Amino acid sequence: MAKNYIKYHKKSDVGPNQRLRRRTVMLILLILVAGFGAVISRLAYLQLVDGTYLQEKAVEQQLTDTTINAKRGTIYDTNGKILAQSASVWKVVLAPAYFKSEEQRVEVAKDLAKILDLDEKNVYEKTQQKSYYVVVKRKIESDTREEIIKLQDKIEEKYDLPNLVQLLDDYKRYYPYNDLASSVIGFTGSDDQGLEGVEYQYDSYLTGTPGRIITAQNANGTDMPFQYEQNVEAEEGNNIYLTIDETIQSICEKYMKQGLEDNAVKNRGVCIAMEVDTGAILACVTVGGYNLNDPYTLPEETQKKIDALPEDKQDAATGEALSQMWRNKAISDTYYPGSVFKMVTASMALNEGLVDDNTSFSCSGSMRVADARPMHCHQTSGHGVQNFTQAICNSCNPAFIQIGQLVGAEKYWQYYQAFGFSQRTGIDLPGESEDLFFSQDGSMSIVDLAVASFGQGIAVTPIQMITACSTVANGGYLVQPYVVRQIVSSEGNVIQNTESKIKRQVISKEVSDKMNEILEYNTSSGGANNGYIAGYRVAGKTGTSEKLTSSEGSEDYISSFCGYAPADNPKIAMLVFFDTPKGEFYYGSKVSSPVFINIMSEVLPYLQVQAEYNDDEREYVDTVAGAYVGLTVSEAEQKAQEAGFTVTIKGDGEKVTSQIPGVSAKIPNGGNVVLYTDDSSDSETVTVPDLVGYSISDVNAIASNSGVNASISNAGSSDVVSVSQDIEPGTQVKPGTVVTVKFATSQTLND
Repeated sequence: MAKNYIKYHKKSDVGPNQRLRRRTVMLILLILVAGFGAVISRLAYLQLVDGTYLQEKAVEQQLTDTTINAKRGTIYDTNGKILAQSASVWKVVLAPAYFKSEEQRVEVAKDLAKILDLDEKNVYEKTQQKSYYVVVKRKIESDTREEIIKLQDKIEEKYDLPNLVQLLDDYKRYYPYNDLASSVIGFTGSDDQGLEGVEYQYDSYLTGTPGRIITAQNANGTDMPFQYEQNVEAEEGNNIYLTIDETIQSICEKYMKQGLEDNAVKNRGVCIAMEVDTGAILACVTVGGYNLNDPYTLPEETQKKIDALPEDKQDAATGEALSQMWRNKAISDTYYPGSVFKMVTASMALNEGLVDDNTSFSCSGSMRVADARPMHCHQTSGHGVQNFTQAICNSCNPAFIQIGQLVGAEKYWQYYQAFGFSQRTGIDLPGESEDLFFSQDGSMSIVDLAVASFGQGIAVTPIQMITACSTVANGGYLVQPYVVRQIVSSEGNVIQNTESKIKRQVISKEVSDKMNEILEYNTSSGGANNGYIAGYRVAGKTGTSEKLTSSEGSEDYISSFCGYAPADNPKIAMLVFFDTPKGEFYYGSKVSSPVFINIMSEVLPYLQVQAEYNDDEREYVDTVAGAYVGLTVSEAEQKAQEAGFTVTIKGDGEKVTSQIPGVSAKIPNGGNVVLYTDDSSDSETVTVPDLVGYSISDVNAIASNSGVNASISNAGSSDVVSVSQDIEPGTQVKPGTVVTVKFATSQTLND
């Protein structure tokens, strides 16, 4: 009995209580395992999955990263003249965490605001920041930098805070020639990014690789002082060499600006000079450009018109005016080429064997096609019967309507495309427009064909037209126009060379040679008003195209000349056109041809194209005056006479003290050299006579009697009349002064 009791007692002793303890232990173990497992899993996830992200966030909290601007690459002309460069300026940086008192904040804010021409309140707010790097002002110049250096010395001496104000390197874009080639070069924005022209098109090459200033932060999130910085140097951008020749560009701009003024041109003008064999653009002018160093300032007249508008319309008007001012008219605008396009139509017909020297065309003064209104010739009485060459030189619209009919609409469209029209040229500048044809598939009515044959009804870009002209000149090859010749790294390594590219041959070499011959005859037979330049063989064609510019249908015109030289071995082609001349004349022969002549007369000698004068021209070729100052009167007189000049002595001295014309000045053969021998004689003046409207012999006689020299320009024969002089009649000048007188044939061409 007792034994059974004992067994029962032991069994009941490990009963419910013991089982509860075991369950509790198991539960605790499970909780511990689950808890530690979750922690370990989370740690593993953070370490293996989110580790990189968390490290980056930690670095972001501990470091600040400030960008250092890279120096933008330089833009050069083809000869290495700087057209755009980034010069050193400075950035003013403040470390407000160094301030020890409110007095210091107030005084430094006041000084900085005064030196940097900033609002004192805004500068004071910057002094309140808990940082060692606060930009106060960017792009300060040298004179301001000197003032900041003086302020640094003052702060260090007065407050013992040498690192409170810092100067860091920065860059600012400068354009040495201001408005030269503005529509080609373009400009940059406030962040040094390219916004127009080459600056925009080649921004990725010109922009360097920015550097960095990596600054540590303390536990409060404040930038640590400069000694805790790590600098990563910026890499300069690449340099660009253009095909633009600064000298040729300057010559073109000079005469285009004069042409704009002389002819009261309403809607600007364009001049493009291209190497006919390569497509390299030597000059590209949109006259009436803008100052690259101040591209957001409009012309005074334009700004006055905007200021007169209601205030809510001024912003939109300003944006439109700026866009128009920056626009590169040479590639972004289309125009009716007019008779200039006849060189293309003529080349089509010649290349198809549809015309030759003996093909004749009849002109009664107008011609009706289908049911359209009559299409008139500029010579309303008509040209009668004429051969192919005469039709080109006469610029006869009815004749070219007949030539277009011989070519036919289908062939015309094929050649139109082959000459590079109907598609962009692909020039490496932004904003190139497409031309406008009658239909996208090239279909044309008989009336469309008629007006297109003499350059109306189709709108092309100037860059397309000069490219087509080069095709006519260079043996028939369509070349790719371009403005960037080479890209070079800051270390001098060549990154990219632009090679000339021939797209296709459009006409044969024989047809090209024939067109060169005809177009040269056109300029020489037409006289100075049609592109004639003494000593040079120039080929070309004038153009006067009509455009409708208002709802009332008022007529305005585009005056142009497109040509090339030398005609027997073409090197350079040039297009000159003025949009809406409102002066005395609007014909291309009166408005654009003189500008073309003036430009080519300087450009061809610059390009070392040798002048070859005929017998008539040689009589009027200028020579240069020698150096006579310092010689005795007898020595100087003998030397000048041996050079073929007549001599006038002024004064009673024994030696020559000054001379007119000066050393190396151009002077006509047989001209008069005036030698001064004392100061009193040097004050004498004579009056420039009116030399316009006379023959060559009369001009020489009048000039000689008045005591001045007349330099004869563009007189290829005796059948010419003076049309202009470079010094106004009535001007008081020194005796012997050279007055350049330009001549033209007595026959006036109205195309």
